[in-house]
Amino acid sequence: MEKTKKAGIATTDVKKLTIGAVSIALTYIATAFINVRLPIQANGGLIHLGNTVLFIVAVLYGKKIGALAGGVGMALFDLTSGWTMWAPFTLVIVAFMGYVVGLVTQKSKKVGWILLGIALALVIKVVGYYIAEVILYGNWVAPVTSIPGNIVQVVVGGAIALPVIGALKHVVRE
Repeated sequence: MEKTKKAGIATTDVKKLTIGAVSIALTYIATAFINVRLPIQANGGLIHLGNTVLFIVAVLYGKKIGALAGGVGMALFDLTSGWTMWAPFTLVIVAFMGYVVGLVTQKSKKVGWILLGIALALVIKVVGYYIAEVILYGNWVAPVTSIPGNIVQVVVGGAIALPVIGALKHVVRE
């Protein structure tokens, strides 16, 4: 990729900054506006498509932008939606999910590697939010009720992301 400098800023830096900002915004929008609240959980719960954007961005643009988009985009949602106490946990857990998906798929964008990245993200989400709930609620049993919702959230996000990634991976260049 050709790098040109104008006013001391490389065009690749501007491109990365733009992709990062748009990815954060898209993650936030998909989390905030394309969601279903779960009425079955005592402590709430939300199924949203923020994970879809996270997976797409992490696979197509890499671990750093994946971590940034997921962590910041979903933490912003928490801060603006009444889930404020979750924001620090979301920032760390979801950023780690994005980083891992991007890391696993950085050498190969084949379906098997993408599925492995999503599977690892699922484990990170379930374990991370279980630990977060234990910290917030001081109870080792209650967080178990969140596990099915977290699994559905990642599986749905991955199922939607896979065909989109397949369509875009040939046209998107880092």
